Amino acid sequence: MIAAAFAGAMLLAAPAMAQEMKRPVRTITIQGEGSVTAKPDTASVNAGVVTEAETAREALTANTDKMSKVFSAIKSAGIAEDDIRTSNFSVSPVYSHSPRKPDGSQEEPKITGYRAFNNVSVIIRDLTKVGAVLDELVTAGANNVNGVNFYIDDTQALTDKARTQAVEDALRRATLLTQAAGANLGKVITISENGGYTPQPVMMMRAEAADFGGKAAPVAGGTQEITASVTLVIELE
Repeated sequence: MIAAAFAGAMLLAAPAMAQEMKRPVRTITIQGEGSVTAKPDTASVNAGVVTEAETAREALTANTDKMSKVFSAIKSAGIAEDDIRTSNFSVSPVYSHSPRKPDGSQEEPKITGYRAFNNVSVIIRDLTKVGAVLDELVTAGANNVNGVNFYIDDTQALTDKARTQAVEDALRRATLLTQAAGANLGKVITISENGGYTPQPVMMMRAEAADFGGKAAPVAGGTQEITASVTLVIELE
């Protein structure tokens, strides 16, 4: 009799249990954004020497002499050896192209000389020295200054702050929407990260514009924005 009563109770409870199991979980999917603005603390400069001569040997010799002075100027500016790196080196022929003839034909290009190119990347960790370093490079003979890039060396703490802001923003939006809809937020089911750090574009600088009459070149690092984006899936009660 006890077994029969228990079986009967289970039969009565089964539809309710099945209905509870089939009940879908209601959720809200929301995205949040966070950003932190900070001033850069590091700069990288690309500079080098381009020389031309009748022979490859002469072009390379002239380039080596001038580049040695550039390296000396970099070290004199207090740049550590670990922050100096050759980024490009080449010796290539220089061609002359004759004009096209009336019939459209053209003579084969002729080698008129050789060009040697040596470029170095320098990391400057004291931004107050950027202008002075640029001036020293040009004074020492660098005739190919092609860019200054300002950036934040260690972004971990700033990125974490942006992530925290992104989660807070997502929760704020979710709360606003659910309250407007007459619902309540439950537990967070999933969190996924979508965005990351956005660097400031390189500030380009031409070699011929780098001569400031012995004065330090005026440069500005500005500010940079580190962003984070997250997507939360939250259960509705």
